Amino acid sequence: MSKGGNINEIEAKIKEIEAELEQETHNLVRLKNRKTYYENGERQKRAHRLITRGAAVENIAPSVKDLGEVEFYELAEKIFALPEVKNLIAKEVN
Repeated sequence: MSKGGNINEIEAKIKEIEAELEQETHNLVRLKNRKTYYENGERQKRAHRLITRGAAVENIAPSVKDLGEVEFYELAEKIFALPEVKNLIAKEVN
């Protein structure tokens, strides 16, 4: 076989390997994007849940809007420490 044929074969092999590398790089990017989508999806679901529940609290007790963050947490702790509230939560969860 001549040198020209050998060089052409090597160049063809290089192009083939470069194409495979590009395809695998694309697959890696796609998998990273999918991972980020699922991770962000869970955060978005949690944020949505927190927002809707906070809105429900303000709807049921509009005056809580006037409380500062510390006062709101103190009130929530007192409410959720009440035995009847603990019982209601346990009943609803089960």
